[in-house]
Amino acid sequence: MKIINVDRKNLEKIKNKIKKSYSDFDSGLVSAASKIVEDVKKNGNRALFNYTKKFDRFDVNSRNVAVSQTDIEKAVKSIPRQLLKDLRTAAKRIETYQKKKLPVSYSFKDQLGNELGWEVRAVEKAGLYVPGGKAAYPSTVLMTAIPAKVAGVRDISIVTPCPGGELNPTVLAAASICGINKIYKVGGAQAIAALAYGTRSIEKVDVIAGPGNIYVTIAKKLVFGAVDIDTLAGPSEVLIIADGSCQADWIAADLLAQAEHDEMAIPTLITTSRVFAAKVKKETGKLLATLPRKKIASEAIKRMGKIYTVKNLDMAADLSNTVAPEHLELFVKSPKTLLKKINNAGAVFLGDMSTESFGDYIAGPSHVLPTGGASRFASPLSVYDFIRMPSTIQISKKGFKALSQPVINMAESEGLGAHALSVKVRLDK
Repeated sequence: MKIINVDRKNLEKIKNKIKKSYSDFDSGLVSAASKIVEDVKKNGNRALFNYTKKFDRFDVNSRNVAVSQTDIEKAVKSIPRQLLKDLRTAAKRIETYQKKKLPVSYSFKDQLGNELGWEVRAVEKAGLYVPGGKAAYPSTVLMTAIPAKVAGVRDISIVTPCPGGELNPTVLAAASICGINKIYKVGGAQAIAALAYGTRSIEKVDVIAGPGNIYVTIAKKLVFGAVDIDTLAGPSEVLIIADGSCQADWIAADLLAQAEHDEMAIPTLITTSRVFAAKVKKETGKLLATLPRKKIASEAIKRMGKIYTVKNLDMAADLSNTVAPEHLELFVKSPKTLLKKINNAGAVFLGDMSTESFGDYIAGPSHVLPTGGASRFASPLSVYDFIRMPSTIQISKKGFKALSQPVINMAESEGLGAHALSVKVRLDK
């Protein structure tokens, strides 16, 4: 990992460099993803199945693209009892959190007797993308499906890549826990296109949610408008702010927890101590050698890993707000005090016992978070991604009388005579 000393002289230069690294997509990748999306949009199942065979080495067709109920039941029986229990514990915690976040319909009367408000309505159909390339993620099933279920979505489909036709049974077990039986063995940009436009085998949905590789992310961006999407999830990232009060090997382990996701993962530490920075770097190297996925983690640490040393925690917060990280760990003596200075983050973990791994699996909030600086304007996946809130307006006689002339004046100022007329004709009655 690179250790970079930050002071008042180079702070702005470093911040500008960080801003330039915000999510942007290579034009070649966009072109490739666009070709896939347009092909599936035009040719449906034929294109979907061709790309699945090409990329996942799986001869899929209309008869085997959907996971059978028998396969789901077999998967549940094959899972160790303790793991199944743990998945259910996580599911319950996620459900409890999302229920507390669910908004309710509301209306009120203003001083003129007009009744104004909003209704809360779930979308009808949601499509969830669950990664399945280098690793399988049953936790992502829980983190995407449960918010949709709590929101009230009745029709939920899951798409997930199945390299060689093999599907992780724990993913199926997690889907079963969530009460979802519409699972399709397709992934990549082609699966996103199928959900967005529909094919003979896969129904068109209203919202697509869930993380994926760069092609999945670009495809989600391309289909936005035909459907809604949650966010454009890029490489996983963690930023840790530490004052040296936490054990160095704990921080090293947390950096590696992100690094092992893939080679483009971004592990970052900001610390007020140069001595502590050196300790963390040393511990990271020691722990790296023990990891099953050390090849992937090593590449991420080498290419993307950084340690910034700063003068004080104010500077650390300033730098963190510029990064706008997906995960932010505040491992300082007074994390809640520092939290007041944090504006941009997907999820914030307070105190050195709050390792990001709890957020990935069992804490409660969804682990699908904005990346690539998107936490400047985006929020974690939640029930809000699966609901609409149409406004309601009921004008009283008193309100009509008091507000009709302002409406007429504003409409006529915009040259919209029919708008003014729709009020005037009622004034005559």
